[in-house]
Amino acid sequence: MSVAAHESLELGRFLERHHRLFVLTGAGCSTASGIPDYRDLEGGWKRPPPVTYQAFVGDAATRARYWARSLVGWRRFGRARPNGAHAALARMEAEGRVEVLLTQNVDGLHQAAGSRDVIDLHGRLDEVRCLGCERRIPRAQFQHALERRNPDWTALDADDAPDGDADLDGLDFGAFEVPACADCGGLLKPDVVFFGENVPRERVERAQAHLAAADAMLVVGSSLMVFSGYRFAREAARLGKPIAAVNLGRTRADDLLTLKVEADCAAALRLA
Repeated sequence: MSVAAHESLELGRFLERHHRLFVLTGAGCSTASGIPDYRDLEGGWKRPPPVTYQAFVGDAATRARYWARSLVGWRRFGRARPNGAHAALARMEAEGRVEVLLTQNVDGLHQAAGSRDVIDLHGRLDEVRCLGCERRIPRAQFQHALERRNPDWTALDADDAPDGDADLDGLDFGAFEVPACADCGGLLKPDVVFFGENVPRERVERAQAHLAAADAMLVVGSSLMVFSGYRFAREAARLGKPIAAVNLGRTRADDLLTLKVEADCAAALRLA
């Protein structure tokens, strides 16, 4: 028996022993849907870190660069579809084996696959929020506004980057126009938690309540390098709850894990 098959068999036994799982997913869950991840097998950055909240709100040039890249990246990101990992987790929920699914991803693919009790820890990229009046509009609607203001950019293409970004390098973003809020003229931002921004407290507290009610934790496709996700593994360990992780490469919580499966997420969950 191969190492991967043995680990998947062990994962199946873990899932049989623990019937109410607190599931936490990360970027590795969506790579098979064509959405790149951020980190390498050692948990380091594959590319420069994403824009910070402070830079986005404080610098018009940074906002123009962000939205120009997003205009190009959204075209494929917005069409991404669930893969086998999303389907397997939705099936587990339908079978009553999932206490809650907490995702670090912002792509909405768990819901598209049929999962219903999902906490979007970092928000959703398919909605845009005004930082002034809190008005929200669909990202697809904002895409049309970006394209109307910047028709010359609609013909551009580039390699995909994580979370709807695109690798537009060496371009001048100075003439790129970013629409303001139609209601108050405020800054519009994707309704996601940027680096340097705090996850809303009520979202964290809701997830912690579900973790307390679960009998084990399952991490799927996350290195847990970001504290917003790692804190839940640390809390699970503090509560004495076993933790299994399916992830290619190192995780920040390796020393806390009961079981580690280094395999493709969909393949591991399919065999489990």
